[in-house]
Amino acid sequence: MRVEIHHQCKDFDSYRAARVKSLFNCEDGFRFDLEADLDIDHKDWTLGLIVGPSGSGKSSLGREIFGPERFYQPDDWPQTKPIIDAITPEGDFNAVTASLAAVGLGSVPTWLRPYPVLSTGERFRADLARIICEAPEKIVVDEFTSTIDRQIARFGALAFGKSWKRLARESGKQCVLLSCHYDIVEWLQPDWVFDTAEGLFQRGCLPGRPEFDLEIWETDWRYWPLFEPHYYLRLPHMIASTNYVGTVEGELVAHLAFTTAPGLREGRCSRLVVMPEWQGAGIGIRFLNALCQRWLEGKNRYSKPMTTFLNTAHPGLASGLRRDGKWIQISCKLHGDNKAQSIKTLDKSDRAKGRRPKSAGYGGHFRAIQGFRYLGSEG
Repeated sequence: MRVEIHHQCKDFDSYRAARVKSLFNCEDGFRFDLEADLDIDHKDWTLGLIVGPSGSGKSSLGREIFGPERFYQPDDWPQTKPIIDAITPEGDFNAVTASLAAVGLGSVPTWLRPYPVLSTGERFRADLARIICEAPEKIVVDEFTSTIDRQIARFGALAFGKSWKRLARESGKQCVLLSCHYDIVEWLQPDWVFDTAEGLFQRGCLPGRPEFDLEIWETDWRYWPLFEPHYYLRLPHMIASTNYVGTVEGELVAHLAFTTAPGLREGRCSRLVVMPEWQGAGIGIRFLNALCQRWLEGKNRYSKPMTTFLNTAHPGLASGLRRDGKWIQISCKLHGDNKAQSIKTLDKSDRAKGRRPKSAGYGGHFRAIQGFRYLGSEG
């Protein structure tokens, strides 16, 4: 595909314009020319990236490839509806929650807020989830990752690239992203890249995604207050738990707590949280699996090999565990048990320890709880 862009505006001759021309030897500021050979005529690609500095012709190329009507416009979000209602209102609820989780917006409280009150990074991920759900045949996304923190940008690019390719693999849908940041190329892994600064087109043979080391530490509840705002439930601490945090270069990334079933029959884990800026990189399930494998091998304070049981109401996590061969689903309940007995037991324990009763317990909800058991590599 040969693209030729020739833009021209009025050649102004004001005093200041003339002085600029004189000072900087600039005589042709009213013209912009760009020529590019893009090997994209065949429909054997799903995701393309045009990258380069501002003013280098990225938006013009996007208009030439798909037309101006294909540009994504983020300015028509409802002002008073939570994003869970705003994304494809007539579509499937599970598809919406799956798309939000897939692009790294897995913090459930955020789903209940309208688009205008979200942070810049949250808006970016909400836009990506909306694009995934609406799934247009052809779309151009301008200023991709341009206004957000680079950490969120890289993982957001990773999450969107994986989700869009999975979506478009069978349908042949195509997306072109326009960005002024080169740091997302390796994370995004597009089918082709065109660099407007160098006029260089490249297909395939991109470097692999960068790697990072996640360190796991055994701890207690001391770090939970930093993670709790991003957890989708408000519950008392698990009894007699062993807690773990994951860090990357000293930065807190993930949290998980373990306790045991009566008689040390198996482990039970909960409070899985990945910090928002690290969501979308697949850290959550890898962190979870690594710890469950430890317990399966007896690397716990009981020195006893145990399978691990997990209950979750999070649709994204449940979907991920169903796809993972190391897990098997063993239950599904529409609602929890009556928590009156739980409250009574916990209040009695608090009084015995000289603490004020919290009048909080487990169960008594109407969430669709799904149960899974970790069986390891042979499961």
